[in-house]
Amino acid sequence: MSLCAKHYTRSEDMLNAQLQRLFLRYAAALLCVLTAACSTLPDVSNLGASVSQVSAASSGPMSASARLNALAAMEEAVTGSPLVKGNKVTLLFDGPETMTAMMAAIQQAKSTINFETYIFDQDQLGLQFADLLIEKQRAGVQVNIIYDSVGSIGTPAEFFERMRAAGIKLIEFNPVNPLKRFGRWQLNHRDHRKILVVDGKIGFTGGVNISAAYANSSLFRSRRRASTGAGPGTIGWRDTHLQIEGPAVASLQLLFMQTWGTQHAEDLPDLDYFPKLDNAGDKTVHVLSTQPDSDYSLYKAYILAIQQARKSIHITTPYFTPDRQLVDALVAAAGRGVDVTLILPSVTDIGLMFYAGQSFYTQLLSAGIRIYQLQVAVLHAKTAVIDGSWSTVGSANLDIRSFLHNYEANVIVIDEQFGREMEKAFREDIRGSQQITLEQWQQRPFSDHIKEWAARSLGYWL
Repeated sequence: MSLCAKHYTRSEDMLNAQLQRLFLRYAAALLCVLTAACSTLPDVSNLGASVSQVSAASSGPMSASARLNALAAMEEAVTGSPLVKGNKVTLLFDGPETMTAMMAAIQQAKSTINFETYIFDQDQLGLQFADLLIEKQRAGVQVNIIYDSVGSIGTPAEFFERMRAAGIKLIEFNPVNPLKRFGRWQLNHRDHRKILVVDGKIGFTGGVNISAAYANSSLFRSRRRASTGAGPGTIGWRDTHLQIEGPAVASLQLLFMQTWGTQHAEDLPDLDYFPKLDNAGDKTVHVLSTQPDSDYSLYKAYILAIQQARKSIHITTPYFTPDRQLVDALVAAAGRGVDVTLILPSVTDIGLMFYAGQSFYTQLLSAGIRIYQLQVAVLHAKTAVIDGSWSTVGSANLDIRSFLHNYEANVIVIDEQFGREMEKAFREDIRGSQQITLEQWQQRPFSDHIKEWAARSLGYWL
């Protein structure tokens, strides 16, 4: 067989494997729909009342810093969790940069590695990551892993058994097979978090999964990489992740421990998971999560920030099927003169969610909200920056599933310098996107209207 033929065969095999994994995940997602019980998000229409009262009671207009402090205080109040000062936060863009940073931290691990992920594929990247974890376990570092049963449904059991045989502790989160969790089967509750904590001192979270889709960079900041010779065949998914050092790492560690506890598994080895953490930087951080039947702190924080926006709301999300309150908050912000701009995907791996999101375009565009669709890569980043100083990066999409059904984790950074970095990234993504105008949108085929209506009717379960 010629070299070209071998390359074609390998590429075809990889494509077939990826399609098979997507089919299995989609089938499992449909099963989630059939087994879902209805619940609702809380009423958040008056979250900002206290901040407004603070503003009204002050002597004269509030400065930008005073308003930011007031928002931070209100966020603490509505979420019931404190902001944490003294952190170093590093933005990581796309898969290669994120994986390089995570693997470097793992290689330096001395005691523990706690890893939680939605997708853990058995492909070249997944095998490389697993081999490193096995190496550290054999070197005396305790490795504990939580992987989602639906997200990793296409991964052979042998892949995880090899790690278990090396001494790694693993949990399959809410197994698809009801016999594995008899009497406690909760298929519709998925663990969509991506958390890595090394030695209790370095934490990572964001949108990046362990999959070959992240083996290559997207064209984000392509001018810097123009000399690498990367061609269209090497373009990866566009995503954003964070590396955190400082006291906030304990919050990520706690989330991991709490999730482990929900799965009725064996206790974790008794080790020092919460070492003393000194200040590592000057960033104020809020680690927020969401899970079924919780207090929905992440949802509340998001809505509050939108309600209090005065200048700009810049959101990037790959899956956009919002609830009515979120749509109303965005429309109201635009009505106050706030620059509301969304970067959404032009292509997607989940067609129903794509059309469900597009069903909101007419209302949003009519309200003066600007919508862009990323053209140069598959969008997977879940980020926002509001008024240039409130930023969030994490695993939660702007959809009902993330806020109501999933286990998610986002980090909020309240800092103007970090906000400028986020704004710069947002502008770079805009340059790789195409704007959708109301006039253009009204000319779309009638068949798209039907698809959007049908998909939106399933929005609760998507």
